[in-house]
Amino acid sequence: MESLFRAWKTSRMAYLKFFENYSLEQLNRIPDGFSNNLIWNIGHIIATQHKLIYIGSELEGHIPDQIFNSYQSGTRPSAAVSQQEADLLKRLLLEQIEPTIRDFNNKKFVTYQERTTGTGFHLTSIYDAFEWNNFHEGLHLGYMMSIRKFISLD
Repeated sequence: MESLFRAWKTSRMAYLKFFENYSLEQLNRIPDGFSNNLIWNIGHIIATQHKLIYIGSELEGHIPDQIFNSYQSGTRPSAAVSQQEADLLKRLLLEQIEPTIRDFNNKKFVTYQERTTGTGFHLTSIYDAFEWNNFHEGLHLGYMMSIRKFISLD
């Protein structure tokens, strides 16, 4: 599990760089041909981690319901994200990590609701959920790398 957690931390640091390299306006911009933006992808990986790990284990997570509801699968950006919400997403990128690892180490993940993801990966355990979460975050990082090509640096 240590390598999965290291990969997850590395992924989150890559996402954090978008806050450092792009303005709020750029994070919110939806380029032609795309259905979302950089900031939505960041919120989405936060919401998906919550769903995969905590909801899948029938546990309370560490994110506000409003964030989950705004960024879960099936949502799209409906309005520009405020600076306040962007700051919250930036915090959550890192703040999800340690409590989740602590919950895992404290054996809080006792049960897991098996399910098949939208892309056909069957999750049978919390271990599958952590592996799939890392894969999912990698997918969305790739989407963001495509989006950023269409967002000019000011």
